[in-house]
Amino acid sequence: MKSKAKFPCSTGATFYSEVRKKVNAHFKDQNKSTHANTAMWFKTSLFLTIFLCLYFSILLLPLNLIILTGLAILLGVTSAFIGFNVCHDAIHNSFSKHKSVNKFFSFLFHMVGANPYVWNITHNVVHHTYTNIPGHDEDIEVAPGLIRISEEDELKSHQRFQHWYAFPLYSLASLSWIFRKDYKKFFQASVGACENKHPRIEYFNLFFYKALYYFMFIGLPLLIMDVAWWQITIGFVLLHLAQGLTMGLVFQLAHVVEGTIFPSPNINGNMEEAWAEHQMRTTANFATQCKFAAFFLGGLNRQIEHHLFPKICHIHYGQISVIVKETALEYGMPYHESTTFTAALRSHYLVLKKMGRAN
Repeated sequence: MKSKAKFPCSTGATFYSEVRKKVNAHFKDQNKSTHANTAMWFKTSLFLTIFLCLYFSILLLPLNLIILTGLAILLGVTSAFIGFNVCHDAIHNSFSKHKSVNKFFSFLFHMVGANPYVWNITHNVVHHTYTNIPGHDEDIEVAPGLIRISEEDELKSHQRFQHWYAFPLYSLASLSWIFRKDYKKFFQASVGACENKHPRIEYFNLFFYKALYYFMFIGLPLLIMDVAWWQITIGFVLLHLAQGLTMGLVFQLAHVVEGTIFPSPNINGNMEEAWAEHQMRTTANFATQCKFAAFFLGGLNRQIEHHLFPKICHIHYGQISVIVKETALEYGMPYHESTTFTAALRSHYLVLKKMGRAN
């Protein structure tokens, strides 16, 4: 197993200490909790209600195939939004100060096809620590051999077209997740440099809740709905294509755009900058002034704030982003930001195009 990358450098420690002090003072001065507020509970209730209405409408109402197709696509997008807005915060324990509340909303991750225990390892532990480090951060390994986003990866001839075929591949992310990714990450010897050792209960949870999901979204429709099996299959695939594209684009625009880097440890296994500085160099924001993005993307368009303060509920990122940006500029730290979603999308496209060609 490869050794873990280390962050012994202290050059960015002062920045992190200062920005934490300012953010903590903000919540203290405003007498506000860092966890969910009324707006967050409203979002949670809204997305879960929409999810249930869509699911039971598809399952129980006598609708024509065109309407069913539209509802399936909407259900896929809504599932992504639940992951962004509810489960993501809960698994980070930032939704509530009560562990039981976080555990309950983390459990809902099963209902969108993903395993919260595996996600905690791959995302919370590995990705947030070793962001964009090749060989460590497996979140950046999107379709290995097909998509190249780091100069550490071998360049293959077909990758000169990756800026065209990458986006359809992102649509497959959710199907891969529910049928392959969770199992693969769970049973491989390590995730990055972190050795996998699982409690016995998690073996049961993995298989039981996957089976429950397959029953809810494949078995039960086959038993109840008055449509052909192949039509249900098409609806299921469309649901996950919509869910996958929504997830894939949002995740990629946070770390794979112009300006962000993919640094490797030196021969001693050490990174050249402190952890906080590393986060500032590998992470990017987009569409931060867009109210639509702020509401639907669960703070994932403010990845800089999320990576520095993953224990703070995303509903507060808009306010603390002012503090983070001012402090970053004060200390000469980069603050990567695309003003719009389309600008970030174009930037990601250009990175794919560049990485698909020999320098």
